[in-house]
Amino acid sequence: MDFHIFRLLSHFILVAVFIFHDSCYSDEAGNYSFMKDATSAPNLSHFDYIVVGGGTAGCALAATLSQNATVLVLERGGSPYDNPTATDIGNFANTLLNTTPNSWSQLFITEDGVYNSRARVLGGGTVINAGFYSRAEEDFVAEEGWERDEVEAAYEWVEKKVVFEPQVKGWQSAFRDGLLEAGVTPFNGFTYEHVVGTKIGGTIFDPDGHRHTAANLLEYADPDKIVVYLHASVHKILFTTKGNERPKAYGVIFQDAGGVYHTAELATQDSMLNEVILSAGAIASPQLLMLSGVGPAAHLAAHGVNPVIVDHPMVGQGMADNPMNPVFIPSPEPVEVSLVQAVGITKFGSYIEGGSALSLSISLTRSFLDGVLNLVKKTELPTQSISTFLNSLDLRLNVTTKAGVIIQKANGPLSSGHLELRNTDPDDNPSVRFNYYKNQEDLNKCVEGLSTIIKVIESKGYSKYKYPGSSGRGLLNLILALPTNLRPRHITSTFDLQQYCKDTVMTIYHYHGGCQVGKVVDKDYKVLGIDALRVIDGSTFLKSPGTNPQAAIMMLGRYMGQKILRERTAF
Repeated sequence: MDFHIFRLLSHFILVAVFIFHDSCYSDEAGNYSFMKDATSAPNLSHFDYIVVGGGTAGCALAATLSQNATVLVLERGGSPYDNPTATDIGNFANTLLNTTPNSWSQLFITEDGVYNSRARVLGGGTVINAGFYSRAEEDFVAEEGWERDEVEAAYEWVEKKVVFEPQVKGWQSAFRDGLLEAGVTPFNGFTYEHVVGTKIGGTIFDPDGHRHTAANLLEYADPDKIVVYLHASVHKILFTTKGNERPKAYGVIFQDAGGVYHTAELATQDSMLNEVILSAGAIASPQLLMLSGVGPAAHLAAHGVNPVIVDHPMVGQGMADNPMNPVFIPSPEPVEVSLVQAVGITKFGSYIEGGSALSLSISLTRSFLDGVLNLVKKTELPTQSISTFLNSLDLRLNVTTKAGVIIQKANGPLSSGHLELRNTDPDDNPSVRFNYYKNQEDLNKCVEGLSTIIKVIESKGYSKYKYPGSSGRGLLNLILALPTNLRPRHITSTFDLQQYCKDTVMTIYHYHGGCQVGKVVDKDYKVLGIDALRVIDGSTFLKSPGTNPQAAIMMLGRYMGQKILRERTAF
């Protein structure tokens, strides 16, 4: 192996492991007639529904509700149509790593010392993720209490607009063959379904590499009944509190990009039908409940939140993030640009995914790591590995990796943590701890997953894409020298896979919880103890659905939108 090339590859291995993340008018750039910047909204009409967050669930939900009600969507970010090439498959890594103030990706770092990102753009995580589309497992649907036929119809509604069958080429074919040789059987072909074995899933990238996002689902909306405001950061939910009556949501306060505050209210405050719906995601939904006075009373009081509307101790609890561990495999052969297409769904609870030939800007890599350093200035997390790495970067480089990345993701997970306020700024990141691998069962899944990846790398089917003489275990150890997180490294990681899992853990961006069903919301996603307020997004999940959650979250928006409209009609 050419070690000069190997050293160059190490400069961008950090980015490579981030892989795993018509009823209305619009012009060719996707500028819908109902989409406006929040600065143009000094006087707001009243609406039947106010949806906070135009993301993965929010777009599907709002488009559906607009079929028989008036809807206001408040999205804190901008439009993905402002820079459509940034969403193309070749720009995936650069877009995800761009965490400048007005970018679509907001960096945060957990108390566990793991880098993570929050989407801030219309379409949410579907604008910055790896695009893989796979439905939730049947057990998940049953546990959620969803109606199977309605779930199927909601999936098909989403798939008609944004999902495609991927074109499987050289590297992905070899990865698929390696999975089968490693015992992840049977081969289930191309399917959206979650079935044990190896399969090819769907993708939201079309054959030309253009991304289709949840924002495209707004094409289903009635333009006369929906308004979408961009750069609209919601600061507080408003409640009526009369005597001993239950609090009732009647509107929100939001700030536009110019710093001006606006109030948006429901159309008829005494109606039991009109609602505020949080679809802001697993970080912002529990955060916004707390900032509005709904959460653990003592914690809210300590941060000066007044009044406390409801003492809700479970808000912010049950925060979980599926742990991911990567293996980087330099290739002697050219590889195609690919994100997740083939996936191994194992019997032991680990999902094996991969991608190849990511293109990235070294200057953006440096900018991302500078952002990390800025965020951890007031913490005790170690940063020496980042400083050393930055000194080795040549900012003039823009590189396409001649390599593959294979990752394992533990399902569930069983380990969980919590979210707390740092301050009362809704645009700032709250404190989040996920407690990665605290549960031994999650750790066991990682060890078996990495062992399976080693078998894939050393399989005959994959052999074309690794250098002769390199071993799977040796390739794992490459990650230990890189600042892929802010956790300490232990010498035992070189031979103990359990310690390796803990030391090299990363996010696959599938975090969830904080407003869980049965704890914060009921089975209809209504916030317990409060009227006219629901939460409909991934924050309600007890575990992450399927191999990748975006399919289930978009489906949930459509599913619940239809259910709410049926309730409205029946009233």
